[in-house]
Amino acid sequence: MRDYRKLEVFNLADALALRVYECTRVLPEEERYGLTSQLRRAAVSIGTNIVEGAARTSHSEFARFLVVAYASACELTYELSLAERLGYLRNAEDVRELAARTCKALRSLILKVRQR
Repeated sequence: MRDYRKLEVFNLADALALRVYECTRVLPEEERYGLTSQLRRAAVSIGTNIVEGAARTSHSEFARFLVVAYASACELTYELSLAERLGYLRNAEDVRELAARTCKALRSLILKVRQR
């Protein structure tokens, strides 16, 4: 079994989830069950799928969960962009950069795991 805490990609995803929760506190109340919820669920899904995949015994299963994590990271990237364009998030460059770094790390790890 893999120790997910030792994976750089997990640490990026964990930091991203914390940052998303922090920055979504300023979203309008009417977005509580809309965009706020979607942003938070996508952010948490990234780390959750990395953890679940790391607990799997085969490389193919691990890769499958990493792909789901990557899809959630892509979803989050869009939702962050939408929230910014709607004027809900300002000065969110750091969270966008962290999301981009997480996507890149996931892509790299997926390729590496699939080669095994």
